[in-house]
Amino acid sequence: MKKLDEIVKFHGHICPGLVLGYRVSAFALKNLGKRSKDEEIVAIVENNSCAVDAVQVMTGCTFGKGNLVFKDYGKQVYTFIKRPSGKAVRISIDWTPPPETEKQKELWQRYMKGDSSKSVLQAVHQRKTKKIESILKTSDKDLFKIKHLKMPLPDEARIYPSVRCEKCGEKTMEPRLRVKSGKTVCIPCFEGN
Repeated sequence: MKKLDEIVKFHGHICPGLVLGYRVSAFALKNLGKRSKDEEIVAIVENNSCAVDAVQVMTGCTFGKGNLVFKDYGKQVYTFIKRPSGKAVRISIDWTPPPETEKQKELWQRYMKGDSSKSVLQAVHQRKTKKIESILKTSDKDLFKIKHLKMPLPDEARIYPSVRCEKCGEKTMEPRLRVKSGKTVCIPCFEGN
């Protein structure tokens, strides 16, 4: 299994979201087996947070291989499906962050509004560190809501021919082309961009 420092190196920094993705992925692999070399595991992620970088590094599920599916629901929910069995685990984050004082909340709000003074940055770093430590120490049962299920398998990744857009000339995956004014065009040209 990949180590946390390898994931941090890929992502660029350590943060609570990345550590959540690390824990989610470790749980999924413990339940479904080893890292996906091809499309043995499919991950469906319902957000585009830092956690998804950990999912890619640890599980081998990537957009390029077609076994990472993004659903823009804004939810901290991750479903992993094992091929060919359809055995799946759905993991939703149910973690309660450590309590914060009013002063800590105020310093966070100042940071969110662009204050990068030394005292604010120090408070933000302490907040982040406290959350990371909590995530790493919390048991699976207190960190996640877990459902084991059997799911229909999504189609394996397909490779489509690229066709030049008749407006901008850029190559486009064939099923993404549209027809506008009798010309075969890419989606941005179809939408007028």
